[in-house]
Amino acid sequence: MSADFLLELLSEEIPARMQARARNDLARMFAEGLAAAGLGHEGITTFSTPRRLVLIARGLPESTEAVSEEVKGPRTSAPAQALEGFLRKTGLQQDQLEDRDGTWFARIERAGRPAADVLAEAVAAIVRDFPWPKSMRWGAASASTSSLRWVRPLHSIVALLGEEIVPIAIDGVPCGAATVGHRFHHPGQITIGSANDYVEKLRACHVIVDQEEREAIIRDGSRQLADDAGFLLVEDEGLVVENAGLTEWPVPLLGSFDHDYLDVPEEVIQLTARINQKYFVMRGGDGMLAPRFVCVANIAANDGGEAIVAGNERVLAARLSDARFFWEHDLKVPLEEQAKKLSGIIFHEKLGTVADKVERLAKLARWLVEQGIVKGADPDQSERAARLAKADLVTGMVGEFPELQGVIGGYLARAQGEPDAVADAVRDHYKPVGQGDEAPTAPVTVAVSLADKLDTIAAFYGIGEKPTGSKDPFALRRAALGVISTVIGHNLRFALRKVLSDLDILSPSTDAFAIFERIYGHGFDGSETRSHAEQRDEAKLGHLVDQILEFFADRLKVQQREAGVRHDLIDAVFALGGEDDLIRLLARVAALQAFVETDEGTNLLAGYKRAANILKKEKWDLPRVMASRGEQGIPQTGEEDPLVLVEEPEIAAAVAAMAHGSAAPADAPPEEAVLVAALGAAESKAKAAVEAEDFTAAMAALAILRAPIDAFFDKVTVNDADGTVRARRLNLLARFRDAVHQVADFSKIEG
Repeated sequence: MSADFLLELLSEEIPARMQARARNDLARMFAEGLAAAGLGHEGITTFSTPRRLVLIARGLPESTEAVSEEVKGPRTSAPAQALEGFLRKTGLQQDQLEDRDGTWFARIERAGRPAADVLAEAVAAIVRDFPWPKSMRWGAASASTSSLRWVRPLHSIVALLGEEIVPIAIDGVPCGAATVGHRFHHPGQITIGSANDYVEKLRACHVIVDQEEREAIIRDGSRQLADDAGFLLVEDEGLVVENAGLTEWPVPLLGSFDHDYLDVPEEVIQLTARINQKYFVMRGGDGMLAPRFVCVANIAANDGGEAIVAGNERVLAARLSDARFFWEHDLKVPLEEQAKKLSGIIFHEKLGTVADKVERLAKLARWLVEQGIVKGADPDQSERAARLAKADLVTGMVGEFPELQGVIGGYLARAQGEPDAVADAVRDHYKPVGQGDEAPTAPVTVAVSLADKLDTIAAFYGIGEKPTGSKDPFALRRAALGVISTVIGHNLRFALRKVLSDLDILSPSTDAFAIFERIYGHGFDGSETRSHAEQRDEAKLGHLVDQILEFFADRLKVQQREAGVRHDLIDAVFALGGEDDLIRLLARVAALQAFVETDEGTNLLAGYKRAANILKKEKWDLPRVMASRGEQGIPQTGEEDPLVLVEEPEIAAAVAAMAHGSAAPADAPPEEAVLVAALGAAESKAKAAVEAEDFTAAMAALAILRAPIDAFFDKVTVNDADGTVRARRLNLLARFRDAVHQVADFSKIEG
């Protein structure tokens, strides 16, 4: 026979934000405890209310099954101490062991255990080890640090297997079949018969145990109240869940506030209602915020909720009055005056004040427009918006509502006569601020947003404060994703390396640059025509920019994952070096992904990897020019032959032809000759296509190499006994590899 198990842990109010995780942890820990004891079940359901955490497990057997387990012991020739230890572990005598090929084996028979015993142990372990984000001790026992801890004082436990009480002894907390109903409607005790009548008995006592049912009551009831009043509810699923976690018998009620408060920015009203009071707001047919709200009571009042609504209206009016005071005061102070106070706010101890950041931001925003990177923006407006962007940080409104930084600045800028483009940029320059948030669209906003995020990333990388593991205290990952989203959304074409290299924050005269030098250090090589300091500074800057570009590559992989773009293909394009135009890079990646998923691409990749492996094994690179005279190939360093330094185009082309071999010798196998000819065609076509940014055509040019490289490997011996022939064929493979590298580094592609 099987039975259902009911567990209720009754306590003082559990914070709403902790309830979902608590339900998951309870189900997980209970399932793990049963599995470890060998007790099965047919399903686990968990519920939560503000005062109780509930689990119902269906179809538990009466006991665990008896098991027979074989345990391997020491060798029969092992010291006596080893055998004695094994006997203690198994609880057997030596004559009960089996000698099997010189090794002792023990067979241990474990009898089945009553399910009630297993459950008592499992529940005690759950209560003892439950991973609440925060927990507390209470009462006289709390003087000891070893006393019971729970999120709030734990009052009682209901533990029923079928109709039988499972006795659980936990630090004096009573365990039985009794619980309580709603705190106000039915504060007395209720006796639960089994898991089957638990939900309905509590419902009769004004407790809705199922959190999803409470959420539906709040969601549907609030919509209906708004609809009946002629308004449209502002949907807020997070607020639905929170109110369900605050009530056991939710009753949505309609309230109102004075129309005059609508002069305050609507975001302030929404935030005040939501954060402080847990109210829903609504809009009229014109889309504007309406002077109505929905609150959720935890009681079915005799007067229909009139007194509750009146009390909530008074509280909201007081909060909105405070908000209007801050708003009216801030309106009197021009943003330019507010911005002067930023010199007294430290942005970071190693990066100066917020005013210093604003100065960099203003210059960069203007530069992005003047360089044509952000098109359609007025450079004066972009600089003006950047200089006002952070001014609202010192306002009373943002001091009261930090979540509204930027938003308040936008309202103040518009009210104080700034152009719409400037006000919009002040309001939206933080965007996008999270997953799913839209990137800015207005040109001036794009310039300021891009400048802000690029400066932040470069500044913190400059002082060594880059993200590590799960730690990202300055939200640089979010800033990089914001840059990427903005660049892609507006098809912004620019060399990221050049922009980063030109940032003021990375100038050799800044503290960030000096800190970077102390943290990382960097050697240098270069011409003697420049000073030692210039060489050193350029090397440091290049090293720093390389790190930032690698960081962007990692973020790009994250950002493109949802679009189905493979991370290894992004690596393959980045690995070529020099590709720092994100739009061009993604076009390359898209063409590459389409290509490698075809038969031609798969086979060409296989041929490439075979060629690359041979070259790696032979430590072979394209040889110096003298290989044309039959010498073995060696890695090129630029020191053996002055011809490699030739810059005259025509001479350089002739030298390259000598090194590569523009045609196969007359005695070469036909497969080698075909590959040489195919390379000659593919190289020029792929190069021209890449220069024209037609990466699909570049892939098509490479595709013609598939059959020739397959035939070459099938019919031609690369490591020929003749050293001259061997060198020629290795050179051909290196040429094939480099032709493919015009588009991407195929060695980074998985598969």
